[in-house]
Order: sequence, then C-alpha cells, then structure tokens
Amino acid sequence: MSTEGGTKALVAALSANLAIAVGKFTAFAFTGSSSMLAEGVHSVADSGNQVLLLIGGKRSTREASEQHPFGYGRERYVYGFLVSIVLFSLGGMFAAYEGVEKIIHPHELRDWGWAVGVLVFAVVMEGWSFWTAFQESAKAKGALGWSEYIRRAKAPELPIVLLEDSGALIGLVLALLGVGLTVITGNGVWDGVGSLCIGLLLIVIALVLASETKSLLIGESADKEVVAEIRDALVDHDTVTDVIHMRTLHVGPEELLIAAKIAVNAEDTAAQVAAAIDAAEARVRRAVPIARAIYLEPDVYSAEKAAAGPDPEATPGGPGPDRH
Repeated sequence: MSTEGGTKALVAALSANLAIAVGKFTAFAFTGSSSMLAEGVHSVADSGNQVLLLIGGKRSTREASEQHPFGYGRERYVYGFLVSIVLFSLGGMFAAYEGVEKIIHPHELRDWGWAVGVLVFAVVMEGWSFWTAFQESAKAKGALGWSEYIRRAKAPELPIVLLEDSGALIGLVLALLGVGLTVITGNGVWDGVGSLCIGLLLIVIALVLASETKSLLIGESADKEVVAEIRDALVDHDTVTDVIHMRTLHVGPEELLIAAKIAVNAEDTAAQVAAAIDAAEARVRRAVPIARAIYLEPDVYSAEKAAAGPDPEATPGGPGPDRH
C-alpha cells in the first residue's frame, strides 16, 4: 500500500463520517431512536479513528534518532491498535448497552421520517467512502484475496478503513431494519434489537482489528515472496554462494530490516569479502526497495551450520541462559 492511497481513503472516510454523525444525532434528537443514537456514536468513533490514523501516519515519518535508530514507522501500528480499542469501547460496548437498555425499557419512536431520511443519506456517504477505500485497497492487494490481504497487509490504514466502512454499511442496514420494524409493529423493542446488533457487529470488527495490529506491533517478517526475492538477490553464485540463515522484520509498513549470515569463498581476502557484502546489499535494495537496514555476516558455508540455523541462545524468544 502506498501512503498516499491510505491518506486518500482516510480523508474520504473522515469527511463522510463527520457529515453522517451530525445527521444521525439530529435524527436522534427528533425521534429518540436507540438505533440512531448507537449509529451516531459509531460515526463519532469512526471519525476519531480516522484522526488517530492520520496522526499515526504523520508521526511515523519523523527521522530516526539516537534513541530510535530504526525510525518511527511502527507508530502507525500503535495508532492502529488504539483504533481497535476505541471501536470496541466507544462504538461496540456503548451500542450494545444502549440496545439492551431499550429492549428492557422500549419506547415509541417520534418523527421516524427523520431517522429514515438520515439513514438513507448515511448509506450514500458511507458508500462513497467505502468505494474509495475499495479502489485503493484493490491497487494494494494485487492478486491476493480480500481476507488474505487484510491478514497480510503491513500498512494498517486501508484494511482498517475497509473494515470500518463495511461495518458501517451493515450497521446502517441494521438500523433501518430496527427503525422500520418499530414503525411497522409499534413495538420499540425492535429499535433496541437493532442497536444491540450494531454493537455486536462493532465488537467483532474491533477484535479482528486488534488481532491483526497486535501481530504487527509484536513484529512480523516479510512475506514469503519478499523473503525469496531477498535470498535470490543476496546470492550471485560467485562472491556469495549461499544464504546460511536469514531473518527479516518490518520496522514499519514500508521499512524492512534484514539480518543474514551469507556464505563466501574460504580463499577470499577481507577486501573481497567487504566488496561482496556491499554488492549484495546493493542487489537487495534494487530488488526490495523497502529494505532499509541490512546486516550481513560472512561465513564459510557449512551444511551443519545451515541446518542448525541461528544460535538459539542468542535469539530473542529462544531459551534463556539457564534453560537447556
């Protein structure tokens, strides 16, 4: 995903949600509809989420410092995780609570025409926002399926907006059903049921977002296809004959750290090895432009070393000094 595509989708979503929130709260004031209140809070939560993602994108572009030598790319993941928390608490839990309250204490809707009109307007605006996110995501996902794209995307903005807008459109349909059934049957319980369903929907979406962004926060490797490209670029079968083992880590959506032990010829001099490392780094950066930090350790190839992989005692997450 390009940062530009994510920003375009975020601005479109923010513009739509602000307009929709005003309309929903206006409709709630006239109708007293629980579904409209839940949807209004949902739109406020979504607007706040888009602001958080825009702030995260801006802060992630700061230059690396002595304290943060790999830069601030992961700020986008931090703010993405905050979005899932806001969506769960402010959006999902509030809507679910409001729904239960209105099921227990139903009341008649007033001026229901306001609710229907605003919901139709909201569907149009959310549809525009969703279409923008869909188009930008289609460019980014390539040949991947949609579920696979959401799981594997390293940039959080587009998947988040796509899920939020999908949830918003489904929520609007639920709100229309809740209001419509309340008007048809004269039973305010249906309005509460609509609000409860909206809340449960938002909670599910929030949990999916939390799971995906947590994985990015912990640290994900490059995709298998990218790892294969890096391996191919490192080895020239002349000065670098093999990759003994390698690790990759995304320090940001468009920033990749690579650490590898490469096999060189036993008879090469230090100067030749140094030149081989420089050439290998240049090949990797041409093949994978997001490779920002590359650390290569030369060694003479050994089948035993290659099979053993990295030293587990020196590997984060591996056995500690007192474990064998």
